[in-house]
Amino acid sequence: MTTFVLNDKAYKLIKLIAQIILPGLGTLYAALAGFWGLPNVEQVVGTIVAVDTFLGLLLAQSSKSYYNGDAPYDGDMVVHPAGPDGKQQIKLELNSDPAELLGKDQVSFKVLSQEVPTTPGDLPPVPPM
Repeated sequence: MTTFVLNDKAYKLIKLIAQIILPGLGTLYAALAGFWGLPNVEQVVGTIVAVDTFLGLLLAQSSKSYYNGDAPYDGDMVVHPAGPDGKQQIKLELNSDPAELLGKDQVSFKVLSQEVPTTPGDLPPVPPM
């Protein structure tokens, strides 16, 4: 399936339309139609809800592909399994020059766990019961 990523400006505009404008417009039309006898209330409100639902799906897909990518992260935190000494190692891999992090209030890292060895020769012996 093709992933869909909106730029920040488009995402914020569509989010405003989907969360504020369309629900407000649908509610306004339904309320005014009752007072003023406006036509086709079900069709108009149904159309607004259908468009709003589609925009919600678009936002969800864009958000999912954004957070599954590297865009929101400053780097990776690679967690290595504990060695023979029982100590676990963590390595930070930055996506940019470390000096760029100095101007930020917050940084975020994607946590990546290194696989624990699964071949029989690499596993610790099981104590007898």
